[in-house]
Amino acid sequence: MTGMIGRLRSTVIDCPDPRALAAFYSELLGLPVVEENSDGDEWVVLGGPPGHQPRVAFQRAPGLRTPDWPDPARPQQFHLDVSVDDIEAAEKAALALGARRLPGEGEGFRVYADPVGHPFCLCWD
Repeated sequence: MTGMIGRLRSTVIDCPDPRALAAFYSELLGLPVVEENSDGDEWVVLGGPPGHQPRVAFQRAPGLRTPDWPDPARPQQFHLDVSVDDIEAAEKAALALGARRLPGEGEGFRVYADPVGHPFCLCWD
């Protein structure tokens, strides 16, 4: 392959309440809401305009079977790595937003779940 076929527009996360999960990630990542449908019940996007990264979108998914990491019967499906300068301060802030700590960590990362149950990692160098 000699060139790219396309550019990543957004990472889209299925969830029961797009506005609520977008609010969580807006605070966690410092990204503003840049797009949503008229009532925010179906689709919300954080970040910049299309073509400007990062963009994270949240899409309503009724009946979503959320992950239960590390249970292989309900796998994580995706996860975000979030870089932080101070893990202790970042963990405290993430937990205050509604995250919860999950089992598992390694040199330079800890694992958490967002309010819906999607895993994400806080990472530091």
